[in-house]
Amino acid sequence: MHYRLTDTEIKKLLKENFMILYDTREQQNAHILEYFDKAKVKYKKQKIDEGDYTAIITKCPEMGIHRDLHFKVAVERKNSIDELASNLGEETDTRDNIRLERELERAKHKGIMMFLIIEDKNGMENIKTHNYRSLYSPQAFIGKLTSIQVRYLNDTMFEDKKNTGCEILRKLKYAVRYLLKEGNLDIDPEEQNAK
Repeated sequence: MHYRLTDTEIKKLLKENFMILYDTREQQNAHILEYFDKAKVKYKKQKIDEGDYTAIITKCPEMGIHRDLHFKVAVERKNSIDELASNLGEETDTRDNIRLERELERAKHKGIMMFLIIEDKNGMENIKTHNYRSLYSPQAFIGKLTSIQVRYLNDTMFEDKKNTGCEILRKLKYAVRYLLKEGNLDIDPEEQNAK
């Protein structure tokens, strides 16, 4: 049985049961976790296969949700244009290049909405003016980034580091809200209790 939630139920779940998961490999993210604390958003460190952040709705038995609901949405964060340049570098023998593209390809194959946040509010200008540590030319960098955007990403944002937590929360919360409104959630209480 598939169940469609009401707008009131969705608001309640987003207020009380929304949780952000961040990957165990995510480093230097104290500024993001501080934002989550200020915004009173629950979060937990956990291994994530695609992206650095994702979101769940924790179980809510009174609504017939007897297990955490996972959603096909993720945010990949790069802490600088330098990190992005090294990940997208033209040298095909670098493991970062292979890893990032494989991760994005896996996410696409699994139907995951993927968002990219680069912590540099002047990122595109810095790419155009070669204001980054890499021999990667601006033209090649822009071409590779654009190619990845077209093939794999729902959105790419260049943000000031102080806004990253807010943008991660915004992307994940509205994506989960959209997916909850889409409905067809398999949360039949009797089926869950039988397991």
